[in-house]
Amino acid sequence: MAAFYANEQFPQQVVQFLRALGHDVLTVQEAGNRGLADDEVLTFASRTHRTVLTLNRRHFIRLHKLQPDHAGIVICSRDDQWERQANRIHAAIANIETLNGMLIRVNRPG
Repeated sequence: MAAFYANEQFPQQVVQFLRALGHDVLTVQEAGNRGLADDEVLTFASRTHRTVLTLNRRHFIRLHKLQPDHAGIVICSRDDQWERQANRIHAAIANIETLNGMLIRVNRPG
């Protein structure tokens, strides 16, 4: 299972479903890091060996290009069907041994 760091706007409901699937998810709020800039979010995640979970696709794609040495980034399109989104994230990483340096896209179906 993965160790994730959920960005500030990432849905708490998806976090709960990912935890139920066995993933270790720390949120920005739980870490006491509200208001961090995106590059600081990525730095904290990398320093703590966690893959960033975010809905902020544009900024984190740019950061991936600028700072490719990170612990992974999963960018998602918003999907209000929380359990479905968690299951898609889970499936997208299921067969990947390490997420280090990877940018994974998880898009809403349709």
